[in-house]
This record gives sequence, C-alpha cells and structure tokens, in this order.
Amino acid sequence: MRLPGRLAAAIEVLTDVETRKRPVSEALKAWGINNRFAGAGDRAAIGNLVYDALRRRASHAFVMGSDTPRALVLAVAMRDWGDSADALNAAFADDSHAPEAIDELADNDIATAPDWVRADVPEWLAPSLERAFGADWIAEGEAMTGRPSLDLRANALKASPEKVMRSLARFSPQPTAIAPFGLTMPAGPRDARTPNVTTDEGYLKGWFEVQDQGSQIVSAIAGAREGEQVLDLCAGAGGKTLALAATMGNSGQIFAYDADRNRLAPIYDRLKRNGVRNAQVRAPNPGALDDLAGKMDRVVIDAPCTGTGTWRRRPDTKWKLTPELLAQRQGEQAELLKEGLRYLKPGGTLVYITCSILPEENDDQIVALKAAHPELTTLNMAQAWRSALITDLPQGLATPEGGLCLTPRRTNTDGFYIHLLRNGER
Repeated sequence: MRLPGRLAAAIEVLTDVETRKRPVSEALKAWGINNRFAGAGDRAAIGNLVYDALRRRASHAFVMGSDTPRALVLAVAMRDWGDSADALNAAFADDSHAPEAIDELADNDIATAPDWVRADVPEWLAPSLERAFGADWIAEGEAMTGRPSLDLRANALKASPEKVMRSLARFSPQPTAIAPFGLTMPAGPRDARTPNVTTDEGYLKGWFEVQDQGSQIVSAIAGAREGEQVLDLCAGAGGKTLALAATMGNSGQIFAYDADRNRLAPIYDRLKRNGVRNAQVRAPNPGALDDLAGKMDRVVIDAPCTGTGTWRRRPDTKWKLTPELLAQRQGEQAELLKEGLRYLKPGGTLVYITCSILPEENDDQIVALKAAHPELTTLNMAQAWRSALITDLPQGLATPEGGLCLTPRRTNTDGFYIHLLRNGER
C-alpha cells in the first residue's frame, strides 16, 4: 500500500474506534482480518497513524479546525510526519484509494490555542495536572504525546543484559539510562515498525521480559530483599512479581494475588518461563490471604488507576477518562491501602505504586492514609533510590508528600508514582 491508501485505512480504523467505542487495538485487529492483502509494514504504518492521531488529538483538531477522523489522520501526515498539503494532494490525485483533498481544512496557529489543547489533555484535567507539575504542566502533557520506546528487563535469574543484547543484536538495543537491567529500543519515525522480540529465543527461554523502564525503576525502589516475606497484592499478569523475584535472588517468598482471576491468569506461565521459584500464587478465593495477616515484611500495592502515566501507549484512554472513573479508582485505591495494612507486620514497609500522574491518585491517597494511621512514616526516597539504582536521585522527581513521580519528560519513561511507608518502628 502507498501512503494515500494507508491514510484512508487509518481514517477507516479511527472512524470504527469512535463510532463503535471500541479499543484501538481491537479495531486495528479487525481491520487486518478484513484486509488480509495488507502486509506487516502496512499494518504497522496504519497503527502508527491511528495512535499518533489520538496522542495529539486536541492540538490536531485545533490546527485543522475539525476533530473528524479524516482531519486527525491528515494532521498526523502534515504535523507529525512532515508531508506538505501540496505533496499529499498530488499523491491523492494519482491514487484511487486516497482520501479527499485537504484544501478546505483550516491551518490554525497552535500558539493561540488554550493551554489544555497545547498540552493535549482533557480540559477538565488541566487543574489537576497544574497542581502536580506547576508551571511545567503543559510541557509534561506535550511529552506524553510522543511515541514510547520498547523497553526490556534482563532477567537476572537467567541472563545478564549483555547476553540479552547479543541475542537481540539485530534490533540494536541499548542500555537504559537508569534501570540497571534495562535495555531499550527507541521508537522510530513515521511508519517504523516496533521489533517483535517475543519470538526471540531469549524471550522464550526467559532471559528477558518486556517492561517499561519506569516499571523497572519502581520495582527496584520497592526494595524487596533476599529472604523477605512479600505480598504483591495487585499482581495482575505478574510483571512486577517477576522483577521482585529477580531482586530477591529467588529467596524468601512472594505471595502473588489479584482480585481479578482473569488478570492473574498469565502469571503461571510467566513464572515458569522466568525460572521463578520463590513466588506462590494465591487465587482470589474467600480467605485466600488470611494466614498472611500481620506477617509480611513488605506489601506491594500496584494499585488500579486511571493509567494516565501510560497515555503514550494507550492514547485512546486519555479521551475516555471521566471524573466519575477517577473517583471510582480513588475509592478502590483507598480500600486497597487499608487492606494492605492488614498484612503488614510491625516495622514492615508498605509500597504504594500507580501508573498515574494525577495527585488525586498519588499524594492525596498518602495524605489520607497517614491521617488515619499516624503510625505510618514516609521513608527517605532519595536513600531508597540510591540503594536500588546506585545513582543519586535526579532533581524534580520528589512530590510534596515525599513520594516520587516519573514521567516521559523527566525520566523518559511512562508515568509512575511510588511511595514507601514504614509501619511503626523497626
């Protein structure tokens, strides 16, 4: 397929997303099934166009004077991919699969747009983001519109980063800037394809996992130590459980639990492939964790959240987020924090993690928890960073209440929040 046909296909997919309210990944898969003539390169290019359109939906719509799928996709071609309107119209004239010409669309100056449009965030979230980042909030929003890198974590139980790099040499991975076992492959421009590393021999043998560097960093700062008893209360598919097991050198015990049985299902195969022997999966049955009450050295709560830190990867969720959903997540987080304390022994550490950049889900939750439980004290996060990552904490990551917030702009990672709390004196 040539560019005009790819643009038309992206408009079709984006129309499907918006009219049927379906996830982008589902719409792209359906288009591929219905158009089997399209090669892998075509599908990658169409996916890039759709995701790029959604990452900068507000600013694209403002510049083009329209928020239709056609306007958004054409905006990507001109604003992100560097094609001129004249060049596109010339290409369209010679291609029967091309979209309509773009002459009638506006070309507004983005400098005159409202702040929330320049930041490419929902208007109702602007006050929250300004509270989180102060004068930098627009720049933080803009940084959320870029394409994410593909990051890997070398599994220390089976392989070194150097061994993984040799296995994936054809993709030219490089060490991550912060995470000590991380490797990264930056996203390419335009129609660049993301490497399919999950078919590599090293992945099948458990040498590495796909994990954003930010997730690797907070997993390390969680501070799990050899020989500890650790509860991963929201284990999900097990990404952080695997990282914790490697940090602990397969010693001690990790209890992996999740209230959603479907989210937990993939963890069994992943634990086996990664060679993890110190993790015990607890299915969500009544009383599944009763025997752990008051016994855990460390309780890790990777709480369900709005996912605002993953907007680069899932930009459709940015525009679906509502105040009601945020309030629902806040309620769930508060309950999980309360539940997590039940399993923590005196002197133990509560680890609170979200993939959110909103203070309502981060510092605000900690303030409320500490008000109800004055025995909790915030640990020194600079010290925790230094101990886990063997570097000094970069400036600007600390939050007002003593947590840490990673973002694409600050750390070139997804957005993550982490806070460590000691349960009384050790």
